[in-house]
Amino acid sequence: MATPDRTVVHLLRHGEVHNPEGVLYGRLPGYVLSELGHEMAQRAGKALSGHKITGVISSPMERAQQTAVPVAGAHGLEIGTDPRLIEADNIFEGQRVSVGDGVLKQPRTWKHLYNPFKPSWGEPYDEVAARMTQAVHAARDQFRGGEVVLVSHQLPIWIARLAAESRRLWHDPRSRQCSLASITSLTYRDDELAAITYTEPSRDLLDKASKVAGA
Repeated sequence: MATPDRTVVHLLRHGEVHNPEGVLYGRLPGYVLSELGHEMAQRAGKALSGHKITGVISSPMERAQQTAVPVAGAHGLEIGTDPRLIEADNIFEGQRVSVGDGVLKQPRTWKHLYNPFKPSWGEPYDEVAARMTQAVHAARDQFRGGEVVLVSHQLPIWIARLAAESRRLWHDPRSRQCSLASITSLTYRDDELAAITYTEPSRDLLDKASKVAGA
């Protein structure tokens, strides 16, 4: 009997972003890694340096592309881009959303908040799950027998994990296990998901990071 192929898809969240205005940057261009974010990217690269990484694919956003650089460099790989890994769309991009002083206290925005289960203020969770699952499966099939790193964003990574575990997609954002530059690893035996592991190479740096809602 043939031994099943073992393939690992690592979902790497980007590092901290330079965001002095404290806005929800979402898909807006021009938001790049902070100095601390570059350090986090280096940590991720080091954490994955001992793995048999055969591919690195990133969201098209600058912060994700920058986070991919140390990982790809450690393995002599080019960085591919998959638009399915992009951050979720959000009506509040470019605005402050913090409690008390943000856009959410303005009555004109409340029309976007009627359905937290969809959610009504942005890209539906089921659409995020569909595109992220497609991206994960495509990477698994392309790099069978090896390990591939997909660099994405907090919400898409968390939704991909919920979908992989057949859990409900609506959730409290505070419950997401997906810190800056964290690695969520999906291990497959052929096409079957065998295990999910989670690591935080930059855990000791998180207290230094901005507390603004990330992406």
